[in-house]
Amino acid sequence: MAAALANPARTCRRLLVGADSGGALAPVLAAMPDHRRPPVETVERAALDRLLPAGSVHQGVALAVEPLAPPDLGDLLDSLGAGQPATLVLLDQVTDPHNIGAILRSAAAFGAAAVILPDRHAPPITGTLAKAASGAVEVVPLVRVVNLARTIVELQEAGFVCLGLAEEGPDELVAGRPAERVAIALGAEGEGLRRLTRERCDRLVRLPTGGPVGSLNVSNAAAVALFAIGRPERPR
Repeated sequence: MAAALANPARTCRRLLVGADSGGALAPVLAAMPDHRRPPVETVERAALDRLLPAGSVHQGVALAVEPLAPPDLGDLLDSLGAGQPATLVLLDQVTDPHNIGAILRSAAAFGAAAVILPDRHAPPITGTLAKAASGAVEVVPLVRVVNLARTIVELQEAGFVCLGLAEEGPDELVAGRPAERVAIALGAEGEGLRRLTRERCDRLVRLPTGGPVGSLNVSNAAAVALFAIGRPERPR
């Protein structure tokens, strides 16, 4: 929530605060320019529970915001600059908002420029997804595309090496960047990457897991893969 308040691109409409909550947001609110600071309303916790979707977990505060302008793939590539080092995450049929939020968080932690996923069947950015992302929704673009396989081709034309993460990949993902521009594709648990996505990737790689549990949750796998390839070195 603090990240949303601090994001100049985000329009904040209302901040609802329980009688004994919200003190930690005071410095953030004080730093906001007047035209962006939302009105603060004190409410009973029971009233807050009624306003939010059933089962929502909150800490006595809720913020009503306008959606961010949806980023476009072309605009993203333009913003990266031709040939500049970058890491992207591609999600193929990953639909659980908790997983997508956790992947956004890892993307922010390891310097990925964006998370890209098909528009079809992808969940909207809800409070659940934003909470799992822990503020990363405000700093890592979530780019929706019509066709992921076609997007991989566009990325390759822009100089990206696309790695598909799959348990049966012939090569282990080793530490170190395989190229200055890297895109990592991950599929949903169970189904994995779709056939066309696999075929479009430059190569399939697997994590060096072992023991009685040979696979990871997709969000954990994304974090390990991003750590393995490292943060892109930006020109100074």
